[in-house]
Amino acid sequence: MTHRIAPDGATGRPRGGPAPRDTGPEPGPTRPPGPAGGSGSSGSPLPRWLEPAGRSPGRPWSPDSGTEVWFVRVPEHAAYAEAERAVLDAEERRRADAFVRPPDRDRYQVAHVALRRLLGGYLATEPRSVELTREPCPGCGGPHGRPAVPGTPLHFSLSHAGDLVLLAFAPVPVGADVEEVPGERTVTEVASALHPGERAELAALPATGRPFAFTRCWTRKEAYLKATGTGLSEDPAATYVGAGPSPARLAGWALTDIPALPGYAAACAVRGTQHRPPAADSGG
Repeated sequence: MTHRIAPDGATGRPRGGPAPRDTGPEPGPTRPPGPAGGSGSSGSPLPRWLEPAGRSPGRPWSPDSGTEVWFVRVPEHAAYAEAERAVLDAEERRRADAFVRPPDRDRYQVAHVALRRLLGGYLATEPRSVELTREPCPGCGGPHGRPAVPGTPLHFSLSHAGDLVLLAFAPVPVGADVEEVPGERTVTEVASALHPGERAELAALPATGRPFAFTRCWTRKEAYLKATGTGLSEDPAATYVGAGPSPARLAGWALTDIPALPGYAAACAVRGTQHRPPAADSGG
């Protein structure tokens, strides 16, 4: 449903499938400081960090729970995910086994085991019992819209790039995206796909500042398009999300940057404004 832009020199793909496409962000803290659900001094929401075999999320979901975002570090969870891969369904295991490179398989397994752990916790059920489906695409009606758990009010979104997995949960449609910051060559090649206003913002920056600004823009765009369910069946040049320090205001949506590790950018889009990811008033 979404498009990924590979960092310069990136390789690896599932057997018989297309190459994964990845991007990424600006330097940040090793782990964003502050309490779970807090924020940095800019007011940006901070995600929670999932620990291997730790309690997650610790309480059942309710429609009043608001929006929650989680990061997972692939190297910390790879062995745990391999040991717990029985929680995946047959299709997830088939897809994991299709990856040629172990790092790609680890990333996929970590992401999907973490998703099932969190959904199981929120829905008070066993992770392996969670049923996953796809909503109809709003563009063509095909079975490749937003992922969903049938019969629940809980919406979720999953993204992974490099050593990070990002998951978002909300009582309304939500999209999340994390990307690695690519090299200048990739930015030059792909920036032409952006909105004219975003291209102008990138062009006004020094060359060294463009990779992060591009990645920041791309994560906002992917998060929004994943939340709407259209993915890149919509031309990425159609909706302006901004490449500057703050995301654009989109009617009916809350679009927010998520603090990530150095070399990554992340964003979350939530329908409406009352369900914006939680933020505290000051850093830490």
